[in-house]
Amino acid sequence: MTATRPEQPTPDYVKGHDLLAGKVVVVTAAAGAGIGASVVRRALEEGAEAVVFSDTHERRLAESEQALVQEFGADRVRQLVCDVTSEEHVAALLDAAEEFGGVDIMINNAGLGGTASVLDMTDEQWLRVLDITLNGTFRCVRAAGQRMVAAGKRGVIVNNASVIGWRAQEGQAHYAAAKAGVMALTRCAALDLAPHGIRINAVSPSLAMHPFLAKVTSDELLHELKQREAFGRAAEPWEVANVMVFLASDYASYLTGEVVSVSSQHA
Repeated sequence: MTATRPEQPTPDYVKGHDLLAGKVVVVTAAAGAGIGASVVRRALEEGAEAVVFSDTHERRLAESEQALVQEFGADRVRQLVCDVTSEEHVAALLDAAEEFGGVDIMINNAGLGGTASVLDMTDEQWLRVLDITLNGTFRCVRAAGQRMVAAGKRGVIVNNASVIGWRAQEGQAHYAAAKAGVMALTRCAALDLAPHGIRINAVSPSLAMHPFLAKVTSDELLHELKQREAFGRAAEPWEVANVMVFLASDYASYLTGEVVSVSSQHA
């Protein structure tokens, strides 16, 4: 018997369940229609007191804020341009959260990919991907952790890794190295933060479809990648965001130092 794969689901949140009620959430790389933007929306739907979100694209940030303010109110949403390669930008982003009482949940979504063989990859290509994806995550983990410790908060940090950090893929040496680094950073930082009651975990998506990915990836490669998935399709950004919200919530109160695969492809 040939099994048919299930149809793509549609989100049904029933207006959320207040999983993040009263929390101040900070999200990086959250303009547009990708995972970060979905995390912002899910956090608001789950009762977050406020969400401060950032990106490097000023126009998309402003458009996103305008749409969210209309739906959730101006007192719960703030946006700020932030380049995670800059320690000063990261500090300013967390300063913006102080308006609401300081960061409770830090969602580190910023990352940069690309495709290049190691035979042709330049130092600039390698360093750019590492600086945004790994070093940027480190800067945000350090800054958020310092704020949480100073405030005596039992906060939560959630990083965005990738199955590429576990498995090999042609032309992805820089991205795979960066994401594997995010996984190792998550595990080690968890031990540093645990004495302060701060949890840190990561998600590891395989293929999450959004407009930018479709723009920079050929139809042939996207089809091939989708066929590798158990359900024969890419994840929707909100499906990854749901797992990040779970990790940020009290339902994951004893979970730290873990990398959760949002995919059937652990390796």
